Amino acid sequence: MPYLERDGNVFVLSLGNEGQTDNENRFSHAWIDETHALLDTVEASEGPAALVTTATGKFFSNGLDTDWLFANLDRMHGYLDLVHGVFSRILAFPLPTVAAVNGHAFGAGAMLASSHDFRVMRADRGYWCLPEVHLGMPFTIGMNALVTGRLTNQVALTAMTTGHRFGGAEALASGIVDETVDADRLRAAAVARAAELAANRTPSLPVIKRSLHAAALAGLAVPNTADNLAFAKS
Repeated sequence: MPYLERDGNVFVLSLGNEGQTDNENRFSHAWIDETHALLDTVEASEGPAALVTTATGKFFSNGLDTDWLFANLDRMHGYLDLVHGVFSRILAFPLPTVAAVNGHAFGAGAMLASSHDFRVMRADRGYWCLPEVHLGMPFTIGMNALVTGRLTNQVALTAMTTGHRFGGAEALASGIVDETVDADRLRAAAVARAAELAANRTPSLPVIKRSLHAAALAGLAVPNTADNLAFAKS
């Protein structure tokens, strides 16, 4: 389960179990609920503050809970609505946000990273990747809106239609991330970047974000149904 720490004016949301490494940090129902509960805690704080989201080990997040999804295809639409809710909340979060991408960010995990204002990625290992094309999985209306809103058209096309794995250097050159650093400096670099932005926590910030990301947020608000998302396990 995710857990929360604080470093000065920066809240650090860690996506995996405290004291463990290499958790895949998939979007299970319980994981989603706990993430929202921790974000509630952050929002309830007062004064200058910012949010860093990270993990430990080889994964940032491996995305959807595919074991549950493939076993419950009749319930997938409601589940994907919940996943969209996480993206929307981070995208319009009323604090500055920074993703510290410590390892693999695949599928929904890559989209979670891209929902943050800024992204710092480990330079030497780990990939940002949208593997849906290889899995025979379509992108939802909301996911399409999020990816195309956060990336240039050609980068989005490459990511979505080829499943290309972007390492740190290529992710930086493609505008997927804003900075790359050595693994041992990742969290500190993300916290430092977030701390510099903490004073921007003002009533205007969420208004600016909602306007800036209006198209992506509108797409993510569209309920998933059998009419707009047909998918069956191959």
